[in-house]
Amino acid sequence: MMLKEIQVTGKKDTRSGFGDGIHELGKSNPNVVALTADLAGSMKLNAFIKDFPDRFIQCGIAEANMIGIAAGLTIGGKIPFTTTFANFSTGRVYDQIRQSVAYSGKNVKICASHAGLTLGEDGATHQILEDIGMMKMLPGMTVVVPCDYNQTKAATLAVASHEGPVYLRFGRPTWPIFTKADELFEIGKVQHFSKGHDVAIFACGHMVWKAIEAGIELENKGISVEVVNVHTIKPLDEEAILATLHKTKCAVTAEEHNIIGGLGDAISQVAAKNFPVPIEYIGTKDTFGESGKPTDLLKKYGLDTPDIIAAAEKVMARK
Repeated sequence: MMLKEIQVTGKKDTRSGFGDGIHELGKSNPNVVALTADLAGSMKLNAFIKDFPDRFIQCGIAEANMIGIAAGLTIGGKIPFTTTFANFSTGRVYDQIRQSVAYSGKNVKICASHAGLTLGEDGATHQILEDIGMMKMLPGMTVVVPCDYNQTKAATLAVASHEGPVYLRFGRPTWPIFTKADELFEIGKVQHFSKGHDVAIFACGHMVWKAIEAGIELENKGISVEVVNVHTIKPLDEEAILATLHKTKCAVTAEEHNIIGGLGDAISQVAAKNFPVPIEYIGTKDTFGESGKPTDLLKKYGLDTPDIIAAAEKVMARK
C-alpha cells in the first residue's frame, strides 16, 4: 500500500485511547485496578471510576506511594494500572519503580500521559524527554509507545494480559487516527505502513504520523520509503528491523524524546551489532523543552515533517 492511501478517520488524543481501553478492561477483567495521583480527569479515568468505584484508588499527589501501593496489590493477584503525567510516572518515582516493581518483577502497568514536547504550554518542568531511556534500561521492563487513539486503546488491552512490569507512554494533544479500530496489537512486533528499498523511517508515538507525512512527500519525489512503527521499544523486534535495514541500507529514526537513550539508540545498537548502516536521528538534541504550542515546539526542536524529509535525503546520500 502507498502511504497516501492511508485513511485518517478522525482526530483524538491518545490518552483518551487509554481511558477507553481501561474502561473496557474494567468490564472484562475484575482484577484490573486503576490508581492515580490526583489526575483522574487528565488521565481519562472518569468512566472507569463511575462504573468501578471499588477498583479505583485516588492516591493524591503522592506518586511514590502510588507505586508502592500498586506493587502491593499485585501480591493479591490484582493488575494495577498507575496513572499520572509521564514526568511524574518516571522521573519522580524512579527509585520506587526500580526497587518495588522492576527488581521484584511485579505485574504493575505504569501508564504515562502528557509525554514529550506536545504537553505544550505546561513547559519544560513537565515535558519529560528522557523517560523511554530510563524505563528501557530497567531489567524486565516492557516499554510501549503507541501512535494514535486506536492503537493506544489496543495497547492498553494488550498490556493487561502481559505478565510483568510495563511502561505505557501516550500523550495529550488531539492527533490523527490512522490505524484500524479492530487491529491486533502485538507487544514486541513492529507495524509496517509501507514497504520500500531506498530509505527506512523508524518512528514511535506521535512521530509515526509525521513519518507517514514525510514518507508521502518522499514517495512523490520518486523515493521508495519503508515506514515502520516501532510501538514496542522493548522488547525490540530485531528480526524485522534488520530485515528492513538489509533492504534500505540506511535509516532515519523519529521520536518525541531525547535522541540519547531512546528509539534511535535502540535501532543503532541493533544495526551496530548486526548490519551497520548510516542512520540519522530525529528527536530532541540533549536539551530540555519550553512552554509553547505543541506544533510550534515540534517545529522549533526539529521534530516536524520537513525535518524527517531532510534527514531521509541526507542519510540516502551517505549510503
